[in-house]
Amino acid sequence: MNSVIKGASYILAHTPDMVFYNGTTQTTEKIVNPESEYLKEVPNNLRTYEQAMKYWPNQTYIGNVHPEELAEVEFPWYDKNKEDADRYGKYGEIMPQEEFLLLVQASDMFDVVKLEKGFVAAHKEAFAADPIISEDIVARVQEGVELSEIEHFVNEEHAEGLYHDAKLVGCVKRAHDIDANLSAHVMHENLMSKATSVLALLYAVRNAGISKEDVEYVVDCAEEACGDMNQRGGGNFAKAAAEVAGLSNATGSDARGFCAAPTHAVIEAAALVKSGAYKCVVVTSGGCTAKLGMNGKDHLKKGLPILEDCLGGFAVVITENDGESAEIDLDMLGRHTVGTGSAPQAVIGSLVTSSLDKHGMKITDIDKYSPEMQNPDITKPAGAGDVPLANYKMIGALAVKRGELEKKDLATFPAQHGLTGWAPTQGHIPSGVPYIGFAAEDIKAGKIKNAMIIGKGSLFLGRMTNLFDGVSFVMHANTGAEEAQAGVSEEEVKGLIAKAMKDFAETLMAAE
Repeated sequence: MNSVIKGASYILAHTPDMVFYNGTTQTTEKIVNPESEYLKEVPNNLRTYEQAMKYWPNQTYIGNVHPEELAEVEFPWYDKNKEDADRYGKYGEIMPQEEFLLLVQASDMFDVVKLEKGFVAAHKEAFAADPIISEDIVARVQEGVELSEIEHFVNEEHAEGLYHDAKLVGCVKRAHDIDANLSAHVMHENLMSKATSVLALLYAVRNAGISKEDVEYVVDCAEEACGDMNQRGGGNFAKAAAEVAGLSNATGSDARGFCAAPTHAVIEAAALVKSGAYKCVVVTSGGCTAKLGMNGKDHLKKGLPILEDCLGGFAVVITENDGESAEIDLDMLGRHTVGTGSAPQAVIGSLVTSSLDKHGMKITDIDKYSPEMQNPDITKPAGAGDVPLANYKMIGALAVKRGELEKKDLATFPAQHGLTGWAPTQGHIPSGVPYIGFAAEDIKAGKIKNAMIIGKGSLFLGRMTNLFDGVSFVMHANTGAEEAQAGVSEEEVKGLIAKAMKDFAETLMAAE
């Protein structure tokens, strides 16, 4: 039987100071044009925690707003607040920067994170009060050090500063004197990804209604790589985050594939469970500091605040079939192969129609498609347009070409079979997976019968190939009960074997 989606989590960490100090758009600008007007304006255009928390797409991401409800909100959204917004949502939370820095230290196993003792004292109680943060994690937060010690590491030892309200409150030290792969920059990047993954894992276990001990395998699918000079991407983020989250029975590994990685990872996890190798696998990912403020220049030019001010994370729990949860159908996989090419029509054909044709299905037989669920509030001012809408137009056009959709219905196809984008611009995070939690719920409730999750990735960014990438899978209502009813139980099999052996013995005796 197919494995199922037992639960999902989606979390955000509001990190406005990291926009200025760690986002590549800003750090690059400091090198090429350190006196630029843009850099001077960044601090004045960062959102407060309250503003980020009340932002409609962020509330959608953590599960307080359904994508269909978001679609009804007048666009653009950046200038509108959800007044009854909450820090905590159905799937996760939006953690404030000051508490997140304490989680980062709790995720540090090599004493490279230093926090100023006054900062720790001011925020540790609030951190401990977060219902998802366990006592063992709180216990890992150190009392802190003097500010002078932190200033020494930043000024003399090439440490990356940690800031809150534009004030230095900590640092991430380098983990090796000469290894560039263990530099303070890389350690900072990796620890932020790890900490957001930890938070996502904690919520995923809660949302799935399982115990931490139930998790046997973890797959991390972020865009970072941890290792040293001898093995740059050796890993293992998955096991590292599982350790802090308290998943004591889990092992794990990392899957990498740029933006397509999460969908690859979910398929791999579903296959591991269906094969019987593991009973419970969690796919997880933390956020990417490089992408903070990535489109900041365009946003400021058009009078918007910097909207890319949160690190994202997600996790999906995949288990053996429970007879009720939405299934991942491993017989309905789309894949962009080496020979597919990069033409948009060829890409969509390989990801969408190849698996449908195998089952004699039409494009319109899929209730909802979830490709790149980028937030148009972020992408449109940057000139990239409405990314999800562009995907739906291509899928709809292909349906028309195949004679599965009337040309007059093309305009309504995106609303009927698509979703309004809401995910933060964190590269891999928007690529299909933000809808898994909603889809699993909607399928179980009977609102929709199926959904296709599409992950796409730009492999050429690594300069190893010019190839594009992508995979897809279909989620649908549970058929486990039907399969069990149509099949033969283990006890019945034993009975049939026993009867056959008895009949055989009687035949032999009669022959003698």
